[in-house]
Amino acid sequence: MTATVSFPVPSPHGPRTATVAYERRGAGEPLLLLHGIGHHLQAWHPVLDLLAADHDVVAVDLPGFGASGPLPDGVPHGLGSIVPALGALCEALGLDRPHVAGNSLGGLIALEMGRDKTVRSVTALSPAGFWNEPERRYAFTTLRAMRAGARALPRPAVERLARTRAGRAALTGTIYARPGRRSPEAVVAETLALRGAHGFAETLAAGTRVRFSDDVPGLPVTIAWGDRDRLLLPRQGVRAKRTVPDARLVRLRGCGHVPMNDDPALVARVIRDTTRAAR
Repeated sequence: MTATVSFPVPSPHGPRTATVAYERRGAGEPLLLLHGIGHHLQAWHPVLDLLAADHDVVAVDLPGFGASGPLPDGVPHGLGSIVPALGALCEALGLDRPHVAGNSLGGLIALEMGRDKTVRSVTALSPAGFWNEPERRYAFTTLRAMRAGARALPRPAVERLARTRAGRAALTGTIYARPGRRSPEAVVAETLALRGAHGFAETLAAGTRVRFSDDVPGLPVTIAWGDRDRLLLPRQGVRAKRTVPDARLVRLRGCGHVPMNDDPALVARVIRDTTRAAR
């Protein structure tokens, strides 16, 4: 069941309060799950119970996405704000240096948290920030088109499309290799989440200046890429390995940009292998 937590975040005008939605399951070492731009915590539902068998798992809606409110006025939706905000969230939830796994934008944030040594291990699934300029422009153009489509379609049209495999492919085929496996209800919910993502435009604008160029020394790091990723192309994984040379690079066969739905068992195994390496 989704809950909310409020916590202070720094701003140029003094501390302000952010409110974030999350789901928490399981017991064991803490594991924080971060979704991609325009998505929501339900992206992790296919693997949540698998991971909760070993971990105290917390999946969050990033500020400005899903059921979470935006960051307070004066706090920009960039890495320099979101990483400290997630640190404050972990403190509010009693998560002591959690493991972190993130997808796309969430993967980039997870790597930044690893660089700051605020987590025990990092699993980044198709993380943003390893693009060259043409690849970035392609990805951002695709994301804007997906957002425009989600905002243009009336909800009844979304629901009709989601009832068929072809319709689910039309709505989510850019991010899933096997969109027919996604339930109609989940496709409707994530299309509405993309439509209503208050932080989308500002986060995407901040991403034009982002390129991850630092190592993440001293932590177990796994970078995993779906070999059918149509948004952030798989060759970016090789670039990521050069940037983070001690990271384990894993190919997720048959998976798209959001692999948790395409092969839940494989994704859960990759994350668990990383968290075990930290012990």
